[in-house]
Amino acid sequence: MLSDTAEAAERAAPGDSSNAIIWDELVATTGEESRLNPVFLAFLTIACLLAAVGVVTDSAITLVGAMVVSPDFGPLAALAVAIVVRRRDLAARAGLAIGAGFPLAMLVTAAFTSLARLSGLFDPSELSNLRQVSFIYEVGPYSIIVALLAGTAGMIALTSEKPGALVGVFISVTTVPAAGFAVLAAVAGEWLRCGEAVLQLLINLAGVTVAGVLTLFVRRRHIIPGGGAAPRRQAANDRRIAPN
Repeated sequence: MLSDTAEAAERAAPGDSSNAIIWDELVATTGEESRLNPVFLAFLTIACLLAAVGVVTDSAITLVGAMVVSPDFGPLAALAVAIVVRRRDLAARAGLAIGAGFPLAMLVTAAFTSLARLSGLFDPSELSNLRQVSFIYEVGPYSIIVALLAGTAGMIALTSEKPGALVGVFISVTTVPAAGFAVLAAVAGEWLRCGEAVLQLLINLAGVTVAGVLTLFVRRRHIIPGGGAAPRRQAANDRRIAPN
């Protein structure tokens, strides 16, 4: 809007315009990224298969590739947004993508793992000699810390239009690697490790979501010193009377 009144309204509004969150755009973006469709399932399944290969070959680089390919941050971000803005439809869509996407991807990975075992490509004893990827199933305090930090960084990047930082988030969260390892352990009959990997997966999913919710609440309720209700009311009045 080109007018002196609009410029005065922008100056009166607290905070920097570059830090503003456009909620409609955020809901639309996360909603699109959380749809359970063939593309989402394909990426998640490929990521899970890559993670399984990374575990079998004890290759941290392959696991990083699986993390980058995985689209699971989209539904987690959508779930956080849905909780903050109270959008049940968005929460249901995100919950379906996570709740159905991971089991389907893990079932496909289990089928390929069983074939690999029959053909001799996968030896269950290899799970006992892992050195590079043991962090996948070893649950500890850092599992929670990393998930919270990654979720916070991811939501800040998403709301500030800094997509470059999302790559760091993808390779920090142990979701898809844990899912892939859980499948391998189940096929190998190592149910204790399978349970540990599933727990790691759940901790990371919950940690990213909780951190996203808290970050959005802080950003929405944050008031810049010198701002407050009066500047907001004045800005709203200026916008209503701004000439066309």
